Amino acid sequence: MSTTSPPQRPSPGAAAPATGAPTPTPTTAPATAPTAAPPAASVATLVAGFAALKLSLLRNGLRQSSGRRAAYLASVVVVGLVAALQLLGLVALRGHEHAAALVTTLTALLALGWAVMPLFFPGGDETLDATRLVMLPLRPQSLVVALLVTSLIGIGPLFTLALAVGSVVAVAHGAAAAVVAVLAVLLTMLVCVALARMVATANIRLLTSRKGRDLALLSGLFIAVGAQAVNLGTQKLSDAGGLGALEPVADVLRWVPPAAAVDAVWSAGEGSYGVAAAQLALTLAFLVAVGWSWQRGLTALMTSPDASTIQAPGERRVRAGAGGIAGLLPAGRSGTAFHRTLQYAWRDPKTKASWATALGIGLLLPVVMMVQGNGSVYSACWASGLLGMQMYNQFGQDSSAFWMVAQTISTPRDAYLELRGRAQALALVAIPYLTLVVVGSAALLDGWDALAETLGLALALLGALLATGSIASARYPYSIPQDSGYKNVVPGQGALAWISILGGSLVGALLCAPLVALTIWLHLAGHHGFLWLVLPLGAAYGYGTAQAGLRLAAPQTAGRLPEILAAVSRG
Repeated sequence: MSTTSPPQRPSPGAAAPATGAPTPTPTTAPATAPTAAPPAASVATLVAGFAALKLSLLRNGLRQSSGRRAAYLASVVVVGLVAALQLLGLVALRGHEHAAALVTTLTALLALGWAVMPLFFPGGDETLDATRLVMLPLRPQSLVVALLVTSLIGIGPLFTLALAVGSVVAVAHGAAAAVVAVLAVLLTMLVCVALARMVATANIRLLTSRKGRDLALLSGLFIAVGAQAVNLGTQKLSDAGGLGALEPVADVLRWVPPAAAVDAVWSAGEGSYGVAAAQLALTLAFLVAVGWSWQRGLTALMTSPDASTIQAPGERRVRAGAGGIAGLLPAGRSGTAFHRTLQYAWRDPKTKASWATALGIGLLLPVVMMVQGNGSVYSACWASGLLGMQMYNQFGQDSSAFWMVAQTISTPRDAYLELRGRAQALALVAIPYLTLVVVGSAALLDGWDALAETLGLALALLGALLATGSIASARYPYSIPQDSGYKNVVPGQGALAWISILGGSLVGALLCAPLVALTIWLHLAGHHGFLWLVLPLGAAYGYGTAQAGLRLAAPQTAGRLPEILAAVSRG
């Protein structure tokens, strides 16, 4: 058998084979020229692109549902009306001797609102999340300019513009002040939006995480506290005799950007051109510093990995070895329920928001009543009522996972231990908190003589609400929506929620009637020396009432497990 060897490639020095075929001429491939890098987009092109992107996001968001369009249009109308009224009011203050103090303070509060807004409303503007731009070949300097200009599009900037224009019109007198006013409005707008962008960039990892969503749920408490602060400030201004009370504050804020830029308009109108120039320069320097910090934050955000999910070396061992509060709890069902309730209060967004609201408003109400002139140490009992209502609908926070709890309840004794553990967890927080609120109210109002009786009544009310809350949890459970919205009751169960909370609160107040009657009798009879007895009696009464309520609720819970599971699983 003959073998055929494969054709061999001739060496470069070998002669061409003697054949009739033409010898192919070797060709040399031309050297590939290096491709030039694409030119960087100009800042103007980048700004136009980002503006179109933001308008597209807004337009596409409004196309999602008619409800969203209606809500957006309603917000535009409301914000437009409020801005117009604010503008007219500020213009009407033109010529007032304390107008400069008002607009300076107002501008500082406006900038503060812009700075904290991203922490509580991170989902209000999709372009705040700079991590979505990581894959784009953009330079930080160009990106900062584009995002800064794009931030001027929206309802918030329109409202800010109206306040800034009204503020400078109120204090501008003369041609020089008019020129400074234009610069002041521009600097105020840029500082406000740059502050918001810097804060959002520095905290974007937090805001896009579960903790950030939990923080957003607390925006209601933030708004409530802010509204009360504005209300108290307005009342204090009225009581103090007008806007003159703002002068000491304005003397400090007139050198704090961006309020310094607005006050520069007043300084220019008064002929203090050097002061006006210094205030404008200070504001400009602050804007540059904020922009520099924002740029550094963007660079770090877009070049460093997200380490939020990377476990540090040895962290697992530390966590496994740390007992925490779980190591202090007694073994058994009550200890498990105790620990689970505290975990809900710390981890579950809806439960955390409810607890935080109760704690915040419980501290705020005594202060508000004191400032309004009708304060009383007894107003601290509001804290007891707000915290006691956290005992209602205990199984609703379990949602569909309640089936795991129901599987372990076979007797009323098991149900009693489950409810007792949850009540003990609430009491662990409530009792020190009530003591703090009552002592603080007594110190603010100089009502130390009413300290003991108020604390006794507060403890009695807490025990009564723990009792009625346990029964209401068994008789009127309802489901809590598991989405990230603000609704705490699923559609169709609103009546159950109202019956549970309102009815239980009224019954809890009636249960405290004997101790309230005793306190009133001691006051009317002049036995003020015996009022301290209300404290131990209230503590014992609250404990006994809570125990009675838990024992009444236990057999109802054990007998209605399927009904409770069906009621709390609708969310």
